[in-house]
Amino acid sequence: MDSLNEIYESNWVGHDLLYVQAQNIEMLWQDFSHKLGDQVLIPLNTYQSQFPEMRKKIDKRGRKLVDYDSQRHNFQSLQGNPKKRDEIKVTKARESLEEAKRTYELLNSELHDELPALYDSRVLFLVTNLQTLFAAEQVFHVETAKVYAELEAIVDKLATDCQRGTYTLKKSSPKSPKTPTSNSKIISSAPSSPTSVVADDNPTTPTTSQPNSDLAITSTTTSTTTTTTDNKPSAGSPKLSSPPGAQINGNVKPPSPGSPNNNKHVEELYDIPVGATTDNLPPGVLYRVKATYKYNREDVDELSFDVGEIIRVVEYDDPEEQEEGWLMGVKEGTGEKGMFPANFTRPL
Repeated sequence: MDSLNEIYESNWVGHDLLYVQAQNIEMLWQDFSHKLGDQVLIPLNTYQSQFPEMRKKIDKRGRKLVDYDSQRHNFQSLQGNPKKRDEIKVTKARESLEEAKRTYELLNSELHDELPALYDSRVLFLVTNLQTLFAAEQVFHVETAKVYAELEAIVDKLATDCQRGTYTLKKSSPKSPKTPTSNSKIISSAPSSPTSVVADDNPTTPTTSQPNSDLAITSTTTSTTTTTTDNKPSAGSPKLSSPPGAQINGNVKPPSPGSPNNNKHVEELYDIPVGATTDNLPPGVLYRVKATYKYNREDVDELSFDVGEIIRVVEYDDPEEQEEGWLMGVKEGTGEKGMFPANFTRPL
């Protein structure tokens, strides 16, 4: 029960009841131990202590029998020699013989009474002793069964709460405010780059097209705001709708996937840790990490790995699903993809 009290967490349901039931089991065990000691073991030891005493008395009777035989032979030898017969010695020998006979007969008589009684008492003693033992066992096991039934009910309640997700570790919500800010920066800065390129290229164009270029340059701020909101020109400048698009498509190529603008966008969405190498990586891979702890996934969209495995960190399919402290990665070798905790890895 001490081990159970240690592993059963304090915030789990029935923690206090578990402690109470553990105390009940301890009290039942102490009561059972006292009954075994006082009503079973002590009488058993008392009964067994009779056998050494009886053994000593039997040995003493044997020695007294030898003394009795010795006195008897001594008396007979003195009495059978009429030539050297000494009445004083004969009298003393007779007294010693009678004393030895009386001692032997007393011990022999006691043993004749005690040995059968001791032998016959075995049945009654065993019946009484075993009845006490079995009764104490019955009380102990019946009461402990009730306690264990209460413990089972507590654990069943814990299992029910666990199935409801009461003790499931909640993941932190993602930091979504960064996404619209970075997107707005990209949208607001995109039109300015082609416009500046057009302004640099316009000196080589004919003189007749110069007014339109000047107009496009001077109205960059107004046209940029209008283009990023609804992609429609204002009513007062109908010629401005086509030049930016034509100049972008005809003179300047749109940024490629590996351009610095996209890299800046990725760095704003994903914090590249210090020490992570971003060179010579496959397309779409931000950086690589190495597992420092083993992790077993708890959901279908998570990634399991062992210590030492290499994982390629990639972008989330949907940036809105990004969660703080979690990364999206592809495990090298197997190609498995899923989310994993960043603090279980270190960057390479």
